[in-house]
Amino acid sequence: MSEIAITVNGEPRTCPPQTALPQFLEQMGLNPRLVAVEYNGEILHRQFWDTTMMQSGDRLEVVTIVGGG
Repeated sequence: MSEIAITVNGEPRTCPPQTALPQFLEQMGLNPRLVAVEYNGEILHRQFWDTTMMQSGDRLEVVTIVGGG
């Protein structure tokens, strides 16, 4: 199975086709509950994450949420 090319925070990455967003984040070593995601220029609401499959050419911006005060 060939990998698809996507861009994450300006860096080239690859993943298997039809990888769901939460699984992709976990493959990157991130906790999906602790990040916000911009998907192809739009903030992607969490309710759509499970049905969002990575496609060749996708652009993600992933921001880690830091707690504190």
